[in-house]
Formats: sequence, C-alpha cells, structure tokens
Amino acid sequence: MAATFDIDTLQERYFDSCKRQGILPNKLVLSALFKAKAKKMRHEVINLVVLLDDLRDVDFQPLLDLLAEIDDSEIDAVDVINRSSCVMSGECLLLLLRVSHKKLRVVDLQDILFGKEFLLDLAQRGLTCQVLYLKHSHFRKLNMVGKFMHVHTLNLDFSASLTSFREDCFHCMPNLKFLSLCETRISNLWTTNAALAKLPSLTELRFQNCVCWDESGRYCVSSQREVNDSIGSSHLDGRLHAEAPLSVDDEILYQSSNAEEQGMNTNDINFDQSTVEYSSDCSEVDFSSHHQDFSLAEFLPDVPSGWNEFFDLQNQNSFGTWDIHDEVHLQSSSNLRHMPHADSKKCNSCHSSPICYEKYYREYMIASLQNLKVLDNLPIEKVDRERANVVFSQHFEYLPYKKRNRESVVSVLQKREIRAKNRAQAETPGQKLSYSSRNSPSYYSRSLTAAKMGSSAWPALHPLSWLGNPLRNERRSFRPRQFEYHPSDSSLMVFGTLDGEVVVVNHESENIVSYIPSLGVMNSLLGLCWLKKYPSKLIAGSDNGSLRLYDINCTPAASTYPSAGSVVFDDFDLLTSVHVNSTDELFLASGYSKHVALYDISTGRCLQVLADMHREHINVVKFSNHSPSIFATSSFDRDVKMWDLRQKPNHHCYTTSSSRGNVMVCFSPDDQYLLVSAVDNEVKQLLAVDGRLHLDFGLSSTGSSQNYTRSYYMNGKDYVISGSCDEHVVRICCAQTGRRLRDISLEGKGSGASMFVQSLRGDPFRDFNMSILAAYIRPSSNSEIVKVNLLASNDSDEAHLYRRRRSSHRLHNMGG
Repeated sequence: MAATFDIDTLQERYFDSCKRQGILPNKLVLSALFKAKAKKMRHEVINLVVLLDDLRDVDFQPLLDLLAEIDDSEIDAVDVINRSSCVMSGECLLLLLRVSHKKLRVVDLQDILFGKEFLLDLAQRGLTCQVLYLKHSHFRKLNMVGKFMHVHTLNLDFSASLTSFREDCFHCMPNLKFLSLCETRISNLWTTNAALAKLPSLTELRFQNCVCWDESGRYCVSSQREVNDSIGSSHLDGRLHAEAPLSVDDEILYQSSNAEEQGMNTNDINFDQSTVEYSSDCSEVDFSSHHQDFSLAEFLPDVPSGWNEFFDLQNQNSFGTWDIHDEVHLQSSSNLRHMPHADSKKCNSCHSSPICYEKYYREYMIASLQNLKVLDNLPIEKVDRERANVVFSQHFEYLPYKKRNRESVVSVLQKREIRAKNRAQAETPGQKLSYSSRNSPSYYSRSLTAAKMGSSAWPALHPLSWLGNPLRNERRSFRPRQFEYHPSDSSLMVFGTLDGEVVVVNHESENIVSYIPSLGVMNSLLGLCWLKKYPSKLIAGSDNGSLRLYDINCTPAASTYPSAGSVVFDDFDLLTSVHVNSTDELFLASGYSKHVALYDISTGRCLQVLADMHREHINVVKFSNHSPSIFATSSFDRDVKMWDLRQKPNHHCYTTSSSRGNVMVCFSPDDQYLLVSAVDNEVKQLLAVDGRLHLDFGLSSTGSSQNYTRSYYMNGKDYVISGSCDEHVVRICCAQTGRRLRDISLEGKGSGASMFVQSLRGDPFRDFNMSILAAYIRPSSNSEIVKVNLLASNDSDEAHLYRRRRSSHRLHNMGG
C-alpha cells in the first residue's frame, strides 16, 4: 500500500509540474491547497475545491498531475465546481474527474459549457462522485446508464430539455437517496414512476419546491426541521459525517459570485445550432436552445436535507427567516390542495414541473414509491400513505382488468393448464372444478394481457413508413390527415392525405397495397369509411365536398381518367366526416353546416338532405354498428343527438348536452354506449338507449378553446383512448370504471418538434394496440401515423426511430 503524503508534498509536486510546463502556478489552485491545509489544522474534513471558472488552458496539465496524486495524499475529498464560464474542453474535464476518482465527492457543472459529447460520455460511463449537480442540463431523455455507484444526491433542476426517462436510466444508481427535478418538462406519471421504482434507496424526491409559511407570511423553519428529522441529517459516508459539514470559505465564494457578476453565463455563449442539434430521435441530449442561468439568490432556502451540505458549499450566508413576499417566482399549484400541513400554515410551490399538475400527482407518487419519505420537501406521514393508497385505488388501474398483482406469463399459462386438467377430471360426477372463480372465457386471455403489459411502462411506438408509389417507380413522402383500420383484414389500413390521395397500406409489412392519386380533384381527405360486406371498397370525402366510392382492386393508373375505378357522388360542401351503415346500403355526410346528407351507395344518388339538425355545424356523424337506421350526430352547439331514419325527418330520439362544443361521437362495438368527446378533454360515456350519463372520465382540461379532443374504444368496449390536438399525450381509461390505466407520451425530435394528437384509433384485432395520427407543431414537419403496442417495450429498441418528414401542413379541427 502506497504511503500517504501530506499537503505540503502535494503542493511541491504541483510547483514542479508548473515548472516543467513553464507556467506560473494558478492562484485559485494554490488558494484551494492553502484552505485544505487550514482545514487539516482545524481537524475538519480536508476537501480540495477545484473551481473551474477561471482556469486557463495552460493550467490543465499541472492540475491533472496534482489530481493524479490525490488518491495517495491526506486529502479526504475533491469537489469540482463550475458556475459560470470555462475555457476547458469537455474531454479535458472528463480526464480531471476520472483521474481523482477515489476521492471525487461533489461535481457541480454547467454542461452547456462542455458540449454534447461530454454529457453523453458522462451518462454512458458514469462518475465516482457522491453528489452530482447538473442543473440546466441538456438531457432530453435521461439515460444515465454508466456506473454511478457512489452517487447519493442528483440534482437536475431547471433542465428545460428534459422530458422523460429511459427504462434503465437509474439502473446503476443503487445508492441514490435524493433526487431533484424541479422545472423540467417531465409530465408522464407512469414512465416516471417506473424509472424511479428502480432506485431502492430513494427517500427524498422533488419535482417542485414546496414551501410552508404561517399566517404572518413568514417562512416556517420548523417545517423544514421536520423534514430533516424524518430522514436524518447526515447523507455522507462514514468519514464525511454531520459534524464536519461540507463547506467552502469566503474567498472561493467571492470568486464564484464575482464571475457571475461579470455576466459570464450560458447566455453569453454562441452556438452553431446546425452542428449541435441532433436530427433523429436517438438523441438523448438537446443543445438546440439556451436557457437562462439562475443565480444563487434565486434558489429557495427550503433546501431538503439531502442537499443541505452542498448548499452550504454554494452559499454560506444564513437566510434566517425568509419573507415569502420576496420570492418573485412563487406560483400556486392546484395539486397542493390535499398536501398535509398544519391548519395554521399555508403551502405553495415554485419551479414546478408539468407532472405536478397531473390530477392526484402526489397520491400517485406516494402510493407507487413505497420507500419515499419526503416528496417536494413535504414529509410523508402514515396518514398520507393511507390516503394515497385509497385515492390510487379509486382513480388508477395498477394493471389492466383490475388485476392487483403482477404475474409472469409462465405462471398464467401454468394456471390455465391446471384448470384444463381439473375440468377434464371434473367430468366425473360428484367432483367440483378448481379455480371456479375463473370460469369466464376471457379470464386467462386478460390475465396474459395484464402480465405482458405489466412488464414495461414504455410501450413500443413505431412510426409507419412506406417505400413510395407502387404505380410509379418513385420515392416520396405522404402527408396523412385521416386513417381507418380495415374492418375484416387485420393487416390493412387506409389513410387520406392533405393532398387528396387515398393510400392503402399493409401496416404490418409497411408496403403500399393501393394508391389512388387526387389528380387535382380532391383536397384534404377528412372522411374515410370502409364497406363491411364489400371489403375492397371504401368511401372517401374531402374538405372541398368531393365524395367517391373506390374499389382498391381497381385503382386508376396514371394515364386514366380520374373517375376510373370509382363512383362519384354529389358534392357535400365543407365536408368533415362520412360514415356507412351496417348493411352497406347508405352513408351519411356531415360538415361545416347544420345539415346532414343521406346517400344511396348502390345508385350514387343523394336521397335526402336532413336540414337544420343542429344550431351549429355538425363535426361528426356516426351510424350504429348493428342497426342500419340509427345514427348519432355531434355538433359544436354542445349537443349530441340520436336519430332514427324510420322516424319523421328532423325528429330526433333524444338530445344530450356537453359543457363545450362536441368534437366526436361514436358507438361502442355492441351499441350499448355512446362515447362523446367535447373540446378540451371533456369525455363522457352515455347509455345509447336514452342518453343518460354512464361515466364521466374526469380528464384535466387545459383551458384552451382550441384543444379538440377525440376518443375511441379499444379492446372492444373495455377501454377508452383519448387524445387532443393541443397535447402530446394519449390517455387510456377503463370504460367501466373510468380509472386511468396509462398515459402515452409522444416525443418529437429535438427542440421545437413537439408532437400533438390529431386523431387516433384502437386496433380492432389486437388488444392494447392502437395507432395515432401525430402532428408536429413545427410547420416544416409532416404528420405521422404511429403504431402503439402496449404489450411490448420499445425503450431500448433503436430499430424503429422517428424520422422527420419535412412538408408544410396545418392542424385541422374537422372530422374524427
């Protein structure tokens, strides 16, 4: 074992290295060595604070030589701090961090100063430090898979690019106890919980800074002490105990603050976005935007116990009693209304991440993370956990079909085999069947589904791609606007484009089966509906009123007339939807009018125009699935009406109203229910027989009058999927209880490429499969049809990555 040498020897070797390099020793390095020596004399923890802000390129090699000797010295810990500017490259910094790996304790960096390669290397290889601060980091999808075995505190506050986690992002952090993610863009409860559940030591978590104050408006110090007492005051290892707090003296604090006063922050650094922005979805960091740096004065003084020691290092000034009115960034958070606190105190939050505004966020996190002791600076008491468990059971499904416990697929199959054997044995008189409670024919299929779906919170998302036009040997991209699964062929799907094309694809092989060009006749295709008895035929309608019946086996070639292989109907101006009845005899068309047109499919004639059915335009009309004369209309006049063609014209069966304009209505597969979707996530299920309310799904509204919501059934009528054009999330709810099963978040590529739900459909042949028509907010990007399989995981599968297709389009609110 090498002998331990003292700080004087360490300093002499640093002088020798500077002499060999022909430079003067850096004053900050000498100051750090002097202060380490002073701490030794006071019998404190001897930590060497390396402040990177004012280091020059020429200082690198002597500092590297110095840190290479640290492991054999009496220095207890090395803390590497960077708060404003730095000329050092990311590669050099990684060398400094890893050469002192045994003594490395605190790393506090502004990653934008060192580039994307530095951040990716750090995430992939890891660090040996105990405290890691990467506030304002540029992670987009967190994937810290390197070795972080000693890290107990991780702070990623103000990381405005951070939206989600990869499945194994915390796999190599077994000792992480304290995690802070304030003011990030994280929003998905399910993926967040699944990632955090892999942290066995996590006891303190925050997505927002919750603070308490009494009636006089003063910050309640006692509330923070309660937090501290609940988990203990020391979070360092045996040598770095509470009696020797992590601190730095006034001179280094002055140097750090002086650099900030000079305006040396991330906003002063210019980047060529063309060189730093990733072009595909495999990118896990995003340097395409700049974020304002926050000074120490903006940090709230309610620092949880997990990072008290490091806060001392950043700022030794005592805040004392804090006046709540001095915090200019304080904002209210509606989810705090149920947070436990004394009646004489009030709570508020600051720097909240979007996840905090999800309904029952706090209860969900507490019920899901059983080892958690503090959430958002508020201690979790026994009564809080009891309440959280009750709320979770009322509003969320742990597994599909009310399954309470996770089972393996093998276990389910074994039980099914045992049941089959017992059934055979029970044919003998007098014997009873085992598993009598499992007599339902769907019991084991649902159990298998729950077992598969329980394996991952990251479902497989795969954007459909196609090779091009089969009638012309060319490669091209399409701009989908509407799509429908085939009613009898599980492999087929049709989509209409903004250019009036009809494209039939095999969505399993991603080959184009049939291509019908617009030939200048049709504009945006908003209405599509397959015929059931004639599976090669479909009705297509565009927003300019054109209506045609196509046979995909007789598509027009490029040299033929536009009408080849099609039947042309009378126009219906400003069309938004079409739907065929159950016998393939009639279809209805609705649009930007108060009227609905009824067509005879066999003759191509418009039989009747049903006038003034609503007070405003009728966005969607739907026939029932089994009765050829029953249909429903949904209008922006807030009414949904049921109609019967056998009754007098314009005499509806009943009317039911929403509080906002109705975007969608559809029948459940057995026609028992009507699913109604109004603007801004107002989704309700009605009894089809009389329109009485059966279930209000209680989805959170955004406050936007342009947030057009569409909802459909999945797994028959077992589940409802819902998405809105101002949001990037699809919500999945049980159609019988309304409990939320899962949210699916769509993520675009890079900054400014947010995706939104334009339309969606449940796969009629595959349980927990669906497709989503997702549109980019960026006008230069195409919309995509994204296939979703909730029974498979895609987080680690890089075979299917989003590809941006660039072509201008706009979002529409018409149609289904």
